[in-house]
Amino acid sequence: MKKKPLNRFLIYFVLVFFVIIFLLPAYMVIVTSFKSPDQIELTRVWQLPNPWYFQSFIEAWETFAPNLKNSALLVVPATVLSAILGSLNGYVLSKWKFKGSNILFQLMLFGMFIPYQSILIPLFQFLDRVGLYGSIQGLILVHVVYGLPITTLIFRNYYAEVPTEMIEAGKIDGAGFFKIYSRIVFPISLPGFVVVIIWQFTQIWNEFLFAVTLTSGTGNTPITVALQNLAGGRAVQWNLPMAGSLMAALPTLLVYLFLGRYFIRGLLAGSVKG
Repeated sequence: MKKKPLNRFLIYFVLVFFVIIFLLPAYMVIVTSFKSPDQIELTRVWQLPNPWYFQSFIEAWETFAPNLKNSALLVVPATVLSAILGSLNGYVLSKWKFKGSNILFQLMLFGMFIPYQSILIPLFQFLDRVGLYGSIQGLILVHVVYGLPITTLIFRNYYAEVPTEMIEAGKIDGAGFFKIYSRIVFPISLPGFVVVIIWQFTQIWNEFLFAVTLTSGTGNTPITVALQNLAGGRAVQWNLPMAGSLMAALPTLLVYLFLGRYFIRGLLAGSVKG
């Protein structure tokens, strides 16, 4: 009986230790962003700012505002489109079975395992030929297509729990494919949409490889590329990219704060029977 408090203490000690290790980079970013350039030295790297320097965030906003706008113009339509298309795919593959549907679903899932690097050259050539290279629209197309496998999987698992009798009742009443979807399936899809929106928003907002490859040298670079370009020089005022990193992290943080409680609930939908 005496071992239980000790075991619990050890468990919490280990958890707290790893939490501290995990949060050290965040502490470094926050502390550095509030320091003036003359305070940023290796010997004072762990010290709190003295005095606190807020000009970094004003300068970061002036520097990164166009790139934050580009990221917003990219992530909102790409997330919405991939969520809607994934919902339709999941609806079809779970409730409108047809010959070869399982094979088609497996082929779609195969897209999740294709490394980004392996398709960069043909992707670049395709976007260049259709006139979308270097544009926000081209990036939207790429993220929508690459997001379809995971969004389809999430919605297919979610719709598997929807009673088939509801779909059959709609058919008996004369409702077609889209009417059943809009009147029956879509209204009960909020948990699935929350999961997909959080997942896609985070992935697209933080994505770097496609952004730097397909928009480099243009005025349509997202915030991730702008931060890398600023931090890539030799004489860097580190308070500026650190402040920009905090500003870039804020949208995804807000999404998790407001929608996070629905994330696990929606992610596990369809995983438990009975």
